[in-house]
Amino acid sequence: MTKLSVNINKIATLRNSRGGDMPNVVQFAKDVQQFGAEGVTIHPRPDERHIRYQDAHDLKPEVYTEYNIEGNPVTKFIDLVLEVKPTQVTLVPDAIDAITSNAGWDTIKHKNFLVDVIAEFKQNGIRTSIFVDPVLDQIEGAKETGTDRIELYTETFAHQYGLGNKNAIKPYTDCAELANSLGLGINAGHDLSLDNIKFFKESIPELLEVSIGHALISESLYLGVENVIQMYLNKLK
Repeated sequence: MTKLSVNINKIATLRNSRGGDMPNVVQFAKDVQQFGAEGVTIHPRPDERHIRYQDAHDLKPEVYTEYNIEGNPVTKFIDLVLEVKPTQVTLVPDAIDAITSNAGWDTIKHKNFLVDVIAEFKQNGIRTSIFVDPVLDQIEGAKETGTDRIELYTETFAHQYGLGNKNAIKPYTDCAELANSLGLGINAGHDLSLDNIKFFKESIPELLEVSIGHALISESLYLGVENVIQMYLNKLK
């Protein structure tokens, strides 16, 4: 069964909009785990516009499933991850002003940088994953960095699937098959939703984990958080 990790950034965005502590991100993380989620994901950015660096520390003792911290490995982020020591760190090449993640790593161009960063995390017992586009040579490049896993960037698939183009899954399937042959674990995320998650999961061999935030929180406004998590878990079986 593919694990569901719930990205709780949107809960922090809602909290920050009023300047208080409602909703409480730590309580929400505890709740989603109680409801069946198998992981909690956060993606702090340098301006702390949603998840704050202090949230990463506050969540550590309360996440008893898998704790995944995503972000661009600038010095401040690296220091945070080494202090918190989550289960997994997912490296994402975000521009500072990016609204959301919009591209994977060029694993060939940035090989030396990624090798050094990944080695440091792995020496500290932290599983590593890197955000990649569904391009075969980028998967091969990822293998050369020493990462444990890749996270397939799924926005293009989600958009095309919504237009009725199921063939958009092919680059992802091809990359997954290559990753499996290279011994890389496979995660996925970005714009996955209740509408497309079952088809995606059935098309990707050995899919270990999906990280879902925006869609899951949006769907929960209508259907309820506990109900939506159960719906995802059923589709991921």
